[in-house]
Amino acid sequence: MEPVQQVAAEQVAAFRRFNRYFTRRIGALDDRFLGQDRPLGEARLLFEIGDGVSLRTLRGRLGLDAGYLSRMAKSLEAQGMVRISVHPDDNRLRMVEPTPAGRVELREQNRRADVLTADLLTGLDARQRAELTEAMATARRLLRLAAITVERVDGAAPDARACLEAYAADLTARFGSFTASDLVGPEEVSGATGAFFVAYEEGRAVGCGGLRTLEPGVGELKHVWVHPDARRLGLARRLLEQLEGAAAERGLNLLRLDTNASLTEARAMYRACGYPEIPAYVDHVYADHWFEKRLTPSAPLR
Repeated sequence: MEPVQQVAAEQVAAFRRFNRYFTRRIGALDDRFLGQDRPLGEARLLFEIGDGVSLRTLRGRLGLDAGYLSRMAKSLEAQGMVRISVHPDDNRLRMVEPTPAGRVELREQNRRADVLTADLLTGLDARQRAELTEAMATARRLLRLAAITVERVDGAAPDARACLEAYAADLTARFGSFTASDLVGPEEVSGATGAFFVAYEEGRAVGCGGLRTLEPGVGELKHVWVHPDARRLGLARRLLEQLEGAAAERGLNLLRLDTNASLTEARAMYRACGYPEIPAYVDHVYADHWFEKRLTPSAPLR
């Protein structure tokens, strides 16, 4: 588990103050959101249903309680906005799709939302609108990162192996011949010999990284990977911090890693995180650059 960090009271207050202001400005408190005959929750659910989706997918996407989601979906069904059915190939899955009336309502909802947004931005000049747009993109990126959890798992766990398979597929696409046999074995990154971390966003594994012991006091980072959908959030650095913490717990005072010349983003990150480049310490077919970092030891692992 990641360490709990103290959050300043003024930061909490500022966040809540912004939430109160924003929800009022967009009309989220009105039970007739955008002037239509439904509150924000049902309007958002209709938007997320799109052309059709399973209730299971909606639960994961929106983080809603199953009972609450079911009640909202049934309310939309009673209003003639959606149809709920059983998936033809899996009777455990309930599907929801818009009716023709629901599609008309969604088009009107989108039109009204666009008008409301344009009205809100009219009071700003072009420079201020660009500044606000950039600030919102930053806020979204940081909020996504804040919601991602990083968990230590066994190297043989299904999510660990699924991430490594995705990592191998990524590298194969980059330089053509990386295979599963080039991945670390579960025993190398588990128990007393190492550690493996998986990052989760809304229940979905979106990143990983492994640590194995090379020799007394020396560890090696392996397969730090982030799903394309979760890149540029700062997640790779968080994984790196977790791996460094696990190394320090094990009394490792030196971390090494290798990477391929085509992985320019990874090389830039390692340099920025205090890993100077060193001569080759291992002969590996895909390795073109080698790095290391000295750690400050922490309390031993119990």
